Amino acid sequence: MTTTTIKVSTELRDRLKEQAQAENRTLGSYLEKLLERELRAHRFEQLREAMAQTTPDEWQSYREETEWWDRAAEA
Repeated sequence: MTTTTIKVSTELRDRLKEQAQAENRTLGSYLEKLLERELRAHRFEQLREAMAQTTPDEWQSYREETEWWDRAAEA
């Protein structure tokens, strides 16, 4: 893996470095953790938006199919 330099303020760098050290991580590892957390939050937001657009008929169909699979798993 190659490395690069990013420009951030000294204050931000120090804050990130402090948090990384508190978690016994490198700064790169800590930034990767933050990115993964943000990406996960974004995926859940997309899921919430999709669920909010689901019609009552679609929810009913989902419930019926889920019940069918639950009964099949019990057999």
